[in-house]
Amino acid sequence: MLENPVTIGPLRCGRGQPLLVIAGPCVIESEELTLSIAGRLREIADELKVPLVFKASFDKANRTSVKSYRGPGLEKGLAILERVKRDTGLPATTDIHEPRQAAAAAEVCDLLQIPAFLARQTDLLLAAAAAGRPVHVKKSQFLAPWDMKHVVEKLLAGGCRQVLLCERGTFFGYGRLVNDMRSIPAMQSLGVPVIFDATHSVQEPGGLGGASGGERAMIEPLARAATALGVDGLFFETHPQPDNALSDAASMYPLDHFAPLLKRLLQLRRTIEGFKIPGTVSIP
Repeated sequence: MLENPVTIGPLRCGRGQPLLVIAGPCVIESEELTLSIAGRLREIADELKVPLVFKASFDKANRTSVKSYRGPGLEKGLAILERVKRDTGLPATTDIHEPRQAAAAAEVCDLLQIPAFLARQTDLLLAAAAAGRPVHVKKSQFLAPWDMKHVVEKLLAGGCRQVLLCERGTFFGYGRLVNDMRSIPAMQSLGVPVIFDATHSVQEPGGLGGASGGERAMIEPLARAATALGVDGLFFETHPQPDNALSDAASMYPLDHFAPLLKRLLQLRRTIEGFKIPGTVSIP
């Protein structure tokens, strides 16, 4: 039996809970920069009274080019995330790409994240489930929302009852993603909270030849649409100088503009909380 809401450190995400925010840089570039971003996000979380989980990857194993920066690696990256937690008090999450990484990441992080390209990898899901932390799985760009029921079943089989699913766009030809917002209530009907990834949804995979492009201007409109639909949480990658970021530069949101963005989204959230929204749709 799944648990809803899901507990992430001191925070809860799901029915009847405040809108959860997961935010941070795409990849750990340096300890100094990571701590600086995390410190600002702590200030924003306190100012807006929003539950926030810090996100940064120790390794980006799915970069377009072999020449692209991947991160500091498991050991050094987790040490930096541990310091983020100690210095800011924010819960933390990170991607895992291989089963062997799950237990180590779970010792530090409050939430394990499965990248979209790996959502069907059974051994990875079972290892994440066995690690004893909540698991956040991004819907693959090639999967229908109803196919995510098999992901949930694998995690349940591995002993994980705290599951988050994520909408982050579907392939539309080459180099483009589109969001079918119907996937949010469809995945919620599986009994799990659903996160909307507002920054990866605007990616253009391989759009710059050796790197992914993106349409940053569409981040807020899509986040507004997901919020209006009743999503349980929002995911953003943010950076003080997005154009100079070492990963996903074209789709990162400027850190200086992040608090005003969240203010607008929280205002929208307060508006829809007064609506009587019908029950979730049924999965075929």
